[in-house]
Amino acid sequence: MGKVFSGRHTVDGEQHFTVFLIGMRVNKWWKIHKWLPVFLAMPPMIKELMVNKDLGCLSLENFFGLRTTLMVQYWRSEEELLAYAKGEKHLQAWKNFNKKVGNNDSVGIFHETYNIREHEYETIYGNMPVMGLAKAIGSSPVTSSNNSARKRLGQKIKGQR
Repeated sequence: MGKVFSGRHTVDGEQHFTVFLIGMRVNKWWKIHKWLPVFLAMPPMIKELMVNKDLGCLSLENFFGLRTTLMVQYWRSEEELLAYAKGEKHLQAWKNFNKKVGNNDSVGIFHETYNIREHEYETIYGNMPVMGLAKAIGSSPVTSSNNSARKRLGQKIKGQR
């Protein structure tokens, strides 16, 4: 884990970006031959995204639960995310999933995509290492001009964006 930065930090709300949530859920632990290949399909794609920043993935975070894994990816744009989905590594992983798993309920997959516009998000990090959106686009210390969620959302006058 990275160095912890003391105090409160936030992200400038001036950028557009795309958030992509992707994950899998093991529904039947004993069907390892079904879920392990799905799990192992992700590392080559992650490596490709981290090595080739020109593909548009700014950063990602992994979270592992008892049955469910979740990856949060931050992309420069929806267009770059969709272009990556058409690329060789992703298409091969998708083809393999459909061939090996298909509608078998031993393992499930999911994804959600959100296009985020400027001033429609806010962040706060207190005594944390650089992570999440701060890792993707950078952060700065909280000041009097951004010390509340309302201010970080860019609301200069109550109720107005």
